[in-house]
Amino acid sequence: MTGVVVVGAQWGDEGKGKIVDWLSSRADVIVRFQGGHNAGHTLVIDGKIFKLNLLPSGVVRGGKLSIIGNGVVVDPWHLLNEIASIGKSGVQLGPDDLILADNAVLILPWHKDIDAAREEAAAGAQIGTTRRGIGPAYEDKVGRRAIRVADLADPAALDLKLDRLLAHHRPLRAGLNLPEPDAEQLKRDLLAIAPQILAYAQPAWERLDQAVRLGRRILFEGAQGVMLDVDHGTYPFVTSSNVVSGQAAAGSGVGPSAVNYVLGLAKAYTTRVGGGPFPTEQDNEIGQRLGTIGHEFGTNTGRARRCGWFDSVMVRQACAVSGVTGLALTKLDVLDGFDEIQICTHYKLGDKIINHFPAGMTDQANVQPVYETVKGWKGSTRGARSWTQLPGEAVKYVRRLEELVGKPVALLSTSPEREDVILMRDPFEK
Repeated sequence: MTGVVVVGAQWGDEGKGKIVDWLSSRADVIVRFQGGHNAGHTLVIDGKIFKLNLLPSGVVRGGKLSIIGNGVVVDPWHLLNEIASIGKSGVQLGPDDLILADNAVLILPWHKDIDAAREEAAAGAQIGTTRRGIGPAYEDKVGRRAIRVADLADPAALDLKLDRLLAHHRPLRAGLNLPEPDAEQLKRDLLAIAPQILAYAQPAWERLDQAVRLGRRILFEGAQGVMLDVDHGTYPFVTSSNVVSGQAAAGSGVGPSAVNYVLGLAKAYTTRVGGGPFPTEQDNEIGQRLGTIGHEFGTNTGRARRCGWFDSVMVRQACAVSGVTGLALTKLDVLDGFDEIQICTHYKLGDKIINHFPAGMTDQANVQPVYETVKGWKGSTRGARSWTQLPGEAVKYVRRLEELVGKPVALLSTSPEREDVILMRDPFEK
């Protein structure tokens, strides 16, 4: 079998939705292994736009098994709404098409309340959460008080778990000036949707084990980006889960030997949503131009993304901690028409030149980019499907990024459309 993990090598929004959808034509099983509905994947297929949050990006291709793994935190109401929404677009998902891990943790309305109240209370120290309850749900998971999918089938166990959850949430909500939590109402709400949710629930690890034994091709889909990883990202301006490729095994229920190839996604420039350090940010006309041409607005939040030049230091580090085999470079067409393009090759911290993103919060905020300037191109790269269709300077730019990051480009995306991809190496081919 072949297992391919797709991870973002920047701060998310690298175009994972399109690349996973494109790769899913070569896969038998597609698995989401971390995050929640704070992920936003946009697919453009024959001019039709699909926006996904929880569902694996492979759901729009018929005949593929999609799995939401145990490493994902699941808002059950959002999941049902997303299944209904995509159904209106002609994609019908039944239990034979979609599996929800029965040991996945549920996001509850209480989690969203806490998420929003904390951000409001933080004032100037906000970290930019989507306020969808992701972080508080993961907190309850590691605190061993979470409600899991399987609990919806066991009302007696649900009572015990709600009591334990209540003991934690009651004082927490009081401290945030939130109303008293109503456990009875929450139980009624959960049991009301239990039959619909449980229709998709299975031991996902068991189905994946069967797939591995049968030699199936498995595509592991990550959300966000490595520099938002709770351990390896720009802490505390990070997500609440591990984003690195190593999480694919733990968040799906397979061993690490099931992974043969790690594909790291990076835009041909850099973007970030929310707060946190961003050494190559261009808070000027260049940044505005990148954002306008690249349509840089969050799929979930609608917030304008911060934009800047490609940061090879950050991407090189993301590739190292995630064991990236090859790169998928996206949105090259956004750089069409620039006279000059800058690439960050190193950082300067005080009077020192450094080659990594430091772990300390103050150091992260103070690093300054050291740039190399390369010549831009006047021709168009949009829609190109072979190297010969690219302007010479665009080819040189891609090759320079490969040199700086130290990884080969396996895929090059030249527009949002599904088939506008230049393939150098198929990750599923050994």
